[in-house]
Amino acid sequence: MTIILAKFLLAHLIGDFLLQPKRWVAHKEEKKAASWVMYAHALIHGLLVVLLFHDASLWSFMLIYTLSHLAIDLMRVYGQRENNSTKWFIVDQVIHLILIIGLAWFMAGRPDLSSWIVPLNLLIYTTAVYFITQPTSIAIAQLMRPWASIIPQNHAPSLEKAGRYIGMLERLFVFGFVVAGHWQGVGFLLAAKSIFRFGDLRQAGDRQLTEYVLIGTLLSFGAASLAAILVRYVV
Repeated sequence: MTIILAKFLLAHLIGDFLLQPKRWVAHKEEKKAASWVMYAHALIHGLLVVLLFHDASLWSFMLIYTLSHLAIDLMRVYGQRENNSTKWFIVDQVIHLILIIGLAWFMAGRPDLSSWIVPLNLLIYTTAVYFITQPTSIAIAQLMRPWASIIPQNHAPSLEKAGRYIGMLERLFVFGFVVAGHWQGVGFLLAAKSIFRFGDLRQAGDRQLTEYVLIGTLLSFGAASLAAILVRYVV
């Protein structure tokens, strides 16, 4: 079941985050069921699972995954509004995850003809590492969205996308420390980040900004730590 679950998760992460530009998301939200992107996006997910499994005997599960993904996305675009986009992002991803776990459970015990091509450990590490980079950045941005508009913007502008790349790098470091069993490295990284951030927060003198940074940091470190703990447990 583990390798099946890992393949579905990797297909979902690549299809929903790497291969779905922002303009596609906007097009789906605007046109809804009339959007060609909606069906192209579902087809991409179907092709990804076909590529990862390449086992014709599993076609029914791949079809269920593809059509279910389409149905969940349709439900989201019709239920989502400007003031509840964060809630629907969470609901959408949770339902996708439940679907994936359910399919993996029903497929458990079936021979996986493609397991020899990609070793299980490599597949798990690839899925986990990708999860803590771009998908986690997007997820954190969505979760922080309700507070982003109230944060003061009177500080000096930062480098373009610097915050996103810093977040990715810190999560990769945390992931590496936890997988290696060196939890003290996580503490060192957290202390180092606090020192660098202290000047900005002290000069800003704003409690909201401090809380905003703290929540984002805890979400980032928590996601990386959880991914690493799951990898250690499975591998």
